[in-house]
Order: sequence, then C-alpha cells, then structure tokens
Amino acid sequence: MVISTILNFIYPPPPSLFTTAMSAMSAASLANGGLSEARGVHLQYSKFTLTPNKKVPSRTGMLVLYSPAFLAGLASFFFFPDEGLRFLILRSAVSLHFFKRILEVLRVHKFSGGMGVDSMVAISLSYFLSTVTLIYSQHLSQGLPEPPVNLLYPGVALFLVGIAGNLYHHILLSRLRQEGDREYKIPKGGLFGRVICPHYLFEELCHQELVHFKFEDFPEDVKALIPFIF
Repeated sequence: MVISTILNFIYPPPPSLFTTAMSAMSAASLANGGLSEARGVHLQYSKFTLTPNKKVPSRTGMLVLYSPAFLAGLASFFFFPDEGLRFLILRSAVSLHFFKRILEVLRVHKFSGGMGVDSMVAISLSYFLSTVTLIYSQHLSQGLPEPPVNLLYPGVALFLVGIAGNLYHHILLSRLRQEGDREYKIPKGGLFGRVICPHYLFEELCHQELVHFKFEDFPEDVKALIPFIF
C-alpha cells in the first residue's frame, strides 16, 4: 500500500548494483555523521576547525568541495547527450546548484578559518558520488513509464525559489562583516526576522541553541528554520 502510493509520484528504483551500493554507503555515512555531530565531533571546517594536523584555507577547501560535483554535472551532458526533458532538467539543476556554490565561494562568502584536509576530502567525495549516483540513476530510468502524478514543474518551481532564496540570504549574511571584522552579529532583512537560518530552509537544519548562546538578547519569537513553527 505504502510502496504503491509512493510510486504514484516517483519512478520505481532501477535495478543496479552500483546505485544500491551507493545508497547503502550514503545511508551509513549520514548515520555516522549524525552520531558524530550528536557527540560534539564536528567536521573540521570554517568555525568548527579546531587544530587538525593538516588544513587548507577555507576558500580553497570549499572550492575543492564543490568543483568535482560541478564537473560531474557538466560531464553528464557529454556522456548522456539526448535522454529527454526530465534528464535535461535534472542535470541542469545539479550543475546550477554546484555552480552557484562555487560562485558564492569566489564572490559572496567571507572566510576567516581553515578546513581540515581529511574533512575536505570526505565531503568532496560525498558530493561527487551523490551527484554521479543521481545522474546515473536517472539514466537507468530512461524508458520507464511516467509517474501517474507529474511533479516535474512544481519541482522546478520549488528548486528555483529555493536556490534564489538561499543566494539572497547568503548575500545578506556576507554584508554583516566588513574587512577584518570577526564579531558575531544578528542578521536582518529577508526572512531573518522570522527564522534564524532562512538560507538553510532547503539545505540543512540550523542549531538554534548556538545562536541563543551567542546572543542573550536574541528575540524569542524567531524560529530556527520554519517561520512560526520550528
């Protein structure tokens, strides 16, 4: 019952040893990362960098994080040139997503810390393999029946709203600090009056406790992620 309902909205999973293995590895990696974060063992980058044996400047590390996945997205246009509208939208979205991140690293974000080489390699490999798996899975789905409920265009609209909103709030954050300024400040503008991390609405959960620890006068009615709710 549950499976048949889900298949109204998505393709059935294509039979592939590679995608099955990558899915299992991703689940194990996410579980391990979540447990590590819960124990206070953070990935070594930006403000979470402690004293790793080897580290690189944060801007360099971030470029290494995103570039392989971006190149994988671009390469898919060469390896799979004509595979329909859905495939075109998928690889365009993946390529645009990582291009935006690279652009932000080069032109938007301000960095003051370093990144552990081991964390850099692990995160970069994770992004790259996830991108390759996503593209290859879509390639394997060619020729399968279309899902009865077509969410293609609502998905495109949601993606564009998400990526534009994320970029806008990153720009607001980048304007908080001047050159050489290392003081923490409360962001304003956009949805920052409603949630602590509007730029994470489509990315990851924000730790509300950290912000309240930093600022004793932080407004209590500002939620962590979803306005008015959480």
